[in-house]
Amino acid sequence: QVPLVESGGGLVQAGGSLRLSCAASGRTFSSYGMGWFRQAPGKEREFVAAIRWSVGSTYYADSVKGRFTISGDGPRNAVYLQMNLLKPVDTAVYYCAADIKASSILEFTADYDRWGQGTQVTVGS
Repeated sequence: QVPLVESGGGLVQAGGSLRLSCAASGRTFSSYGMGWFRQAPGKEREFVAAIRWSVGSTYYADSVKGRFTISGDGPRNAVYLQMNLLKPVDTAVYYCAADIKASSILEFTADYDRWGQGTQVTVGS
């Protein structure tokens, strides 16, 4: 059973907005932080945003700063990504992930232990 489930993806025109959601399913676990990554066709999975529950700190890739906002609910292992001013280059499969080992950095895939199956975001020009 997939530990995390994403929703909210879809097709939107450039300049539009989408809100992604991610929630834990099945066996419960405790996380120290959660993040969003994305992977476009033919490219490696890249960091988008993360949130650390203990201090409420948020982190963003330079490419999405000022346009995307991450938020969430730590005890529920739920995380959201509000995406505004979307661009065609934002087109990708978006994955949420949870860190259960207290990684010091939340910007690499190796920092996370639980993953969702992804949700497609397509931005038309």
